[in-house]
Amino acid sequence: MEPAGEVGGRQKPGSVSRIFAALLILAGVPIAIGGAWLLSLGGSVYYAACGAGYVVSAILLWRRSRWSAILFVGLLLATFAWALIDGALDFWILLSRLGFPLLSGCGFLLPAVRRDLVGGPGVDHGARWATAVTLALLLATASVGWLRGDPFAVETHDTYPQRIASGFATGGDWQAYGNDPGGTRYSPLAQLDPSTVAKLAVAWTYRTGDYPPPQGHIRRLEVTPIKVGDRLYLCSARSKIIALDAETGRPVWTFDPKVDIAHVEPSSACRGVAYFRRPLLPGAPLAPRPCDERILEATVDSRLIAVDAATGRRCPGFGANGEVDLKRGLGAVIPAYVSVSSAPVTIAGKVVVNSRIADGQFVGEPGGVIRAYDAITGAPAWAFDPGNPADQRFPVDGGQFVRGTTNSWAPMSVDPALDLIYVPTGVATPDYWGRHRTPLDERYGSAVIALDAATGKERWVFQTTHHDIWDYDVASQPSLVDLPIDGRRVPALLQPTKRGQLFLLDRRTGRPLADVIERAVPQGAAPGEQPSRTQPFSVGMPAVDGLPLSESDMWGLTPYDALWCRIRFRQAHWEGTLTPPSLGFYLTFPSALGGVNWGSATIDPDRGIAYVPWNRMILRGRLVARPQADRMGLKPMGPTGFIGGVVAQAGTPYASMIGPFSAPLTGVPCNAPPYGNVSAIDLRSRKILWTKRVGLAAKSRLAGMRVPVPVRMGVPLMGGSLATRGGLLFLGATGDNRLRAFDARSGRVLWSAVLPAAANATPMSYSAPRSGRQMVVVAAGGHPMLDTVPGDYVIAFALPQARSR
Repeated sequence: MEPAGEVGGRQKPGSVSRIFAALLILAGVPIAIGGAWLLSLGGSVYYAACGAGYVVSAILLWRRSRWSAILFVGLLLATFAWALIDGALDFWILLSRLGFPLLSGCGFLLPAVRRDLVGGPGVDHGARWATAVTLALLLATASVGWLRGDPFAVETHDTYPQRIASGFATGGDWQAYGNDPGGTRYSPLAQLDPSTVAKLAVAWTYRTGDYPPPQGHIRRLEVTPIKVGDRLYLCSARSKIIALDAETGRPVWTFDPKVDIAHVEPSSACRGVAYFRRPLLPGAPLAPRPCDERILEATVDSRLIAVDAATGRRCPGFGANGEVDLKRGLGAVIPAYVSVSSAPVTIAGKVVVNSRIADGQFVGEPGGVIRAYDAITGAPAWAFDPGNPADQRFPVDGGQFVRGTTNSWAPMSVDPALDLIYVPTGVATPDYWGRHRTPLDERYGSAVIALDAATGKERWVFQTTHHDIWDYDVASQPSLVDLPIDGRRVPALLQPTKRGQLFLLDRRTGRPLADVIERAVPQGAAPGEQPSRTQPFSVGMPAVDGLPLSESDMWGLTPYDALWCRIRFRQAHWEGTLTPPSLGFYLTFPSALGGVNWGSATIDPDRGIAYVPWNRMILRGRLVARPQADRMGLKPMGPTGFIGGVVAQAGTPYASMIGPFSAPLTGVPCNAPPYGNVSAIDLRSRKILWTKRVGLAAKSRLAGMRVPVPVRMGVPLMGGSLATRGGLLFLGATGDNRLRAFDARSGRVLWSAVLPAAANATPMSYSAPRSGRQMVVVAAGGHPMLDTVPGDYVIAFALPQARSR
């Protein structure tokens, strides 16, 4: 009688091995088919070979042959070699290439599968041990990559720059958006340093009351407060102006301008307020009067408001009952098309505002005029109209500024000594088509403009991108710093860009202090468009752009993601950075997210170091011919907002559809991590001192779910940094809900705190008025576009107070 379970003296094939073989078939066939497709496009041969290996191994397994395990061991060894050649010794890159085959190979370690392998070479468990050793080797390699690898990390052995006589103030206030008028985001306080920062703890928390939002209108809390005397002043996501006790965070007063959020474009954010003190004139009474000190805010619905810094009441002598309508002179304005997203600046008794115009909706949107008003009366002082720069007057008798001109939405800087205002600009609408633009549009688009503070006249202009058809707005605040060059102290301006190019200019003249050359760039645009044949490249400064980009940079958490991304990469129009928009799919890298966005650079003026947060994200888009766009219903947005990824561009031959280049299965970006980095750059030697990835994978979204694993990845950044004289760099900006303190000398993380929401803002620091403690304050409100955790928190950190006996 035959033993149970055996036929003809041989064991019946087990169900476990048959199921495993079927799974290998199901896994391998799509990889083989996709790999053949990729190979036909000129891509890597690996995926076709890998898919074939899965299928053959599955067939052999079905036939109960030991060759199945031996073949899979060979596939793992080949994958191991290919991963090292094609990628880098980095955990996330190795995970993408090795993780799925490693997991698949574990099936051969199951006892039920091993018992079923009875045919083929008569090696006693040789396949088992070979598989186990290979898997152990791959795990060890991945671990090494995790612990050691970072393909974008830079750590030089250059000497840390010595202090220079910067003349930077040593006070404990923070009186402007970037602390000083030049936007350095630098604190001269040194109570916190690498030896004390580990003791930082929450000192107080304040909630603005804007979250959760009514009617589901989620707003961005991206504010950087200012601190004057014993008070902190900030604006909320709904443009409420709030005064807090700087010691305790308790509210002193709140002014609510009653913004109708339903008719404000969702991308708009109030990122700061301005402080102005009335000059004391000879013979004037010494007793303070109402609104001698005032807080100025440009609301997200385009009003300029002045309130008394002491009480929060409107300043009645400013404009009409304390406010000025910033839509006046713009002509017909559809709600949600015009807003203000940056703090006003004050200089020479004036308050100067810019404005954000909705991206890419139609030709002839409202103009992007820069306006100055008397800081006491609100009376118009001058206007810089990019469509009519010769006339600094405000329109009268129903007239209007030129429509469709370039606008400025990023933070501006001022130099009171030179009497100059530095204005970063975007492009004339729409974004991805430019043949309709005027010579003035071409002159002022994607540039930094220096304006005379007294008259509003142009002093100089430096363009960072010619004929911009990529949405490369200059999103960063110009950073002002004095540098020793050739034995002289030169007033310099550092202008970061979304392209990752850092332009170092003489802020008196706009001439480059570091070499800039015109370099030929890709052509091949859509019919009717003519891109600039050359673009400016700041070759005298390091670039923070993540280039070059190739198929090997494509990535995914599964081979299916990675294969899809490689195929789409091969199919897309990509000839290098500044590849122009086309009717077929094209890639933009660096993308409109950056490079460097509104987080800007932070400058340590004492050492001449710039700290630059930057991104590595790809956008994939295509132009849609107008007849097809009309059939698809691609129209300009209405008064309540727009559809993400669709840019109507009415009045041009093409609409645009553009969005992140990401994998469809898990939603992860198609390029490999890191996505967010921060670099320290010596502005004297013009070398990178260090670069570090920033952010854990925890709380990032994959396939609609938050990742629970706190593995260092380098996630997209949106927000700025803070440097201190104590040798620290503070940065939130990530989606992992953390505020970090880095050693400014080495980039090593010394401290981090988990926040209740993502700190997509820029931190600031000041000296508490009574205890003298150095405070670090950050807004934690999240960022809808990055899908980070929202909130309405303003959180202060400080060293614990000594207990009195």
